[in-house]
Amino acid sequence: MEALFALCVGVLITCGVFLILRGRTFPVVIGLTLLGYAVNLFLFASGRLSINSAAVIGASETYADPLPQALVLTAIVIGFAMTAFVVILSMRGRGDLGNDHVDGRIPDHSSLSDKERG
Repeated sequence: MEALFALCVGVLITCGVFLILRGRTFPVVIGLTLLGYAVNLFLFASGRLSINSAAVIGASETYADPLPQALVLTAIVIGFAMTAFVVILSMRGRGDLGNDHVDGRIPDHSSLSDKERG
């Protein structure tokens, strides 16, 4: 189970970084969201994954650590607020600049020949 969590965190981080490096704002927003999900999974897994454990001390012989659960809940709220803020920033940039490129400039492909463009 730990290997599956590690694989999921690695895939989410890889996809998130790949999307953050794109030239348009929507993939950047999706990449930031994926990185947030990866951090949430990492925080959740740091509390040692256990099966058949109670969340309340004294209700069972073994119990789940509540601190990572509280950190994940806090991270979810902060991630949602950050995503909403970045979406509003990207919409404002699109409205002000007229395009959705990250740097605000449309790439100039006129210098490339037809063969180089694909």
